[in-house]
Amino acid sequence: MLHTDNRLHQLDQQLAPLRGQLLNHPIYGLLSELGNLRQFMEVHVFAVWDFMSLLKSLQRELGGCSVPWVPQENPESIRLINEISLAEESDECQHGGFSSHFELYRQAMLDCEANTSSIDAFVTYLSQGEPLADSLKRCEVDPSVEDFVGHTFEVISSRCLPRIAASFTMGREDLLPQLFGQMVQQLNVKTGGRLEAFQYYLDRHIELDEEHHGPMAQRLLVTVCGESDEHWAEAEAAAVQALEARLRLWDAAASRMTKRS
Repeated sequence: MLHTDNRLHQLDQQLAPLRGQLLNHPIYGLLSELGNLRQFMEVHVFAVWDFMSLLKSLQRELGGCSVPWVPQENPESIRLINEISLAEESDECQHGGFSSHFELYRQAMLDCEANTSSIDAFVTYLSQGEPLADSLKRCEVDPSVEDFVGHTFEVISSRCLPRIAASFTMGREDLLPQLFGQMVQQLNVKTGGRLEAFQYYLDRHIELDEEHHGPMAQRLLVTVCGESDEHWAEAEAAAVQALEARLRLWDAAASRMTKRS
């Protein structure tokens, strides 16, 4: 059996082709136009939202959210996920105060006049107790968004910790290329600062992922899978499925943008 660090490296290598497809996806060539960027954000915001649900499911499965509370056997994992959650749920805002990354993203959408009606309706329905699938249908999202969110919640509902940790760590972090940030920066200048909030979100997200959350999430995955061949197999399958779900989402969004132009 390979050492756990080698298992993580091996998993990275196995995922490299899929990650390459995502980081070099044709969709990024379409985002130099503001209308297309708005359309991208209207889809991507659902991925930002369900990433938070993956995060909270990890906290639940690791035992850090039970009431009445009892001591847990995995304090390192709980510490890692709680540190990630601290910033994801209550990060520093650009002009003071605190906000979740989801709310930072939504504000960025408002600033550049992207349409928030679907995500707003979706969150409202959920807050009123509507089931997830019904909420998605009622806010009339694209079928690709339903597929993407549905896949995430299939993983969450499995309550399989290696699957959830792998989807969170390998399938969701660090999937926006540097080119994307450069395009947003250029568009921000062209639009007189209308993308300033979005640029802040991206800069903050990249900074946290590269320096803190990415390494923490990888350590968490290694701790969860340990020396178990079964756990690493579950993690690999989940990571591949998460990346494939993101590819389907990007393919559908790019197709709509091409038809629009």
